[in-house]
Amino acid sequence: MDSRRQKIMLVDDNMANLAIGKNMLKEFYEVFPIPSGVKLFEVLEHVTPALILLDVMMPEMDGYEAIRRLKADPRWVDTPVIFLTSKNDERSELEGLSLGAIDYVAKPFSAPLLLKRIENQLLISSQKKELVNYNDNLQLMVEAKTHQVVELQNAVLSTVAEMVEFRDNMTGGHVFRTQKYLEVLLNKLLESGIYRDEVSQWNQLFLLPSAQLHDVGKIAISDTILNKPGKLTSEEFEIMKKHTVIGVQAIEKISSKTAEHAFLKHAGIFAGTHHEKWDGTGYPYGLSGEGIPLEGRLMAVADVYDALISKRPYKPPLTTADAERIIIEGRGTHFDPALIDVFRQVANQFAEIAALNDE
Repeated sequence: MDSRRQKIMLVDDNMANLAIGKNMLKEFYEVFPIPSGVKLFEVLEHVTPALILLDVMMPEMDGYEAIRRLKADPRWVDTPVIFLTSKNDERSELEGLSLGAIDYVAKPFSAPLLLKRIENQLLISSQKKELVNYNDNLQLMVEAKTHQVVELQNAVLSTVAEMVEFRDNMTGGHVFRTQKYLEVLLNKLLESGIYRDEVSQWNQLFLLPSAQLHDVGKIAISDTILNKPGKLTSEEFEIMKKHTVIGVQAIEKISSKTAEHAFLKHAGIFAGTHHEKWDGTGYPYGLSGEGIPLEGRLMAVADVYDALISKRPYKPPLTTADAERIIIEGRGTHFDPALIDVFRQVANQFAEIAALNDE
């Protein structure tokens, strides 16, 4: 038998019908004559048919029960089934079609009609499979293209962040570590359910990479201030504070020039609000409480923690224990109380990330 020919299962308890049906079909298909519904499922464990011709009236397991089992099993749910019946009433036909049969053929068989019905249904089945494969391939292509776009976006963000960090030579690794702190906080937020409604709306593909631009405005701050080997004067500090607004303006300018700017949505918020304080004494806008976007409240914790454990010209690095204590002491004044409660649970993970500062 030609293994390339499509396999047809002919299920009927009448041996004469099996013989007649096989003779009609064997020139065109590989035919498996099966004498009962029970036997059908035994054969199906070893053979995958292109189509099943199924008698309705059979003892032990009738065609209706057989098709119910077929459609309940993911291995055979898409196998087309044509009912064979000597019954000629609309109710029986409707029941079979509602159970998933694709056609009805009346007995006794008409060879040309049976062959044409099978040919048509196999063509439809083949076209459906091709359409599914096309859609699957299209989805893979879209996913691959999306991945490429996201990779490009992240590469741009990372490169810009590295340029800023290169100029601010006192904060090596700051961008990387704050991103890792944020990831830890976000994971714990999702786990605990705190701010779930807001966090669940964020696109995680964009959120963490965009945090790299929180200090992008520093690119416009002069080297004499940015890398001053000492504490800033009040006038210099006022200039330094402008990096937040400059960062927002830079990100908005980029966004205005491209339709694909969703990945910059969080970046602008991080840049503009990570120095705001819960009690309203921060900058640049003097926001307070939940009036500060959640991204800014999260970055405030990460940014201050990293500043504390990092060496500066005007101070030595603090220990992670001291940094943890200061962050916790800022609960309700500098920081969102709910976020500090989360921070307490992951402070050891912050310390592990901070250890990268020494490598």
